[in-house]
Amino acid sequence: MLNEVLAPGSLPHGMRVYAVGDVHGCAERLAALHALIAADARARPAARVTLLHLGDYVDRGPDSAGVLDLLLGPPPVPGAAMVHLVGNHEVMMLDAADPRGHAGALPFWVENGGAETLASYGARPEDRNPWALVPEAHLGFLRRCPLRWQAGDYLFVHAGIRPGVALDRQDPFDLIWIREPFLSFEGDLPLVVVHGHSPAAAPEIRPHRIGIDTGACFGGDLTCLVLEGQRLGFLVA
Repeated sequence: MLNEVLAPGSLPHGMRVYAVGDVHGCAERLAALHALIAADARARPAARVTLLHLGDYVDRGPDSAGVLDLLLGPPPVPGAAMVHLVGNHEVMMLDAADPRGHAGALPFWVENGGAETLASYGARPEDRNPWALVPEAHLGFLRRCPLRWQAGDYLFVHAGIRPGVALDRQDPFDLIWIREPFLSFEGDLPLVVVHGHSPAAAPEIRPHRIGIDTGACFGGDLTCLVLEGQRLGFLVA
């Protein structure tokens, strides 16, 4: 049973959202968290279930390839809608994989965890063609990931938004990279922003944002935020 508390926003009646923070190659942890989500959904059926992942599926952890296999597989909750947002690490990986891209994209990605991702496919950065072992289905999946998703009073993005800028004018770069001035902002935002990107020891619940990157690849929890009605709770693996 979830230990639910009052949330800073609300969802439409009958809707439940499971939002998973930054996975970063921790495939075993993600499989365990998916099992917890499935068990919760069986114990507490909801009319409409959405399972959302906030991006940063790859890099740093040991099995990025396994994470993408899980995300491409059947949903852990039968019939659930699936939403997979793009994070800055996916963008770095796609830039590195683009043969028409900047020559510095590959080393930049490798320095930020890309070497571990290539290793999960049995490849190395110094290989003549390190992408030969990366399935096109994985790259195609990452190219299709949207920047944002909205439900009820909530906006889901990877990193955050820039305060003072209308939602329809937000820079895509900010949605996947921003930290400040978003994290320290104390005013009102048009919607409650659910985000990852900035790791913390525990979920951060503010009136205008909920941060759920709890540093799974650094030894912290892999966290799932559960939203329903005007309540929230957490599942962790």
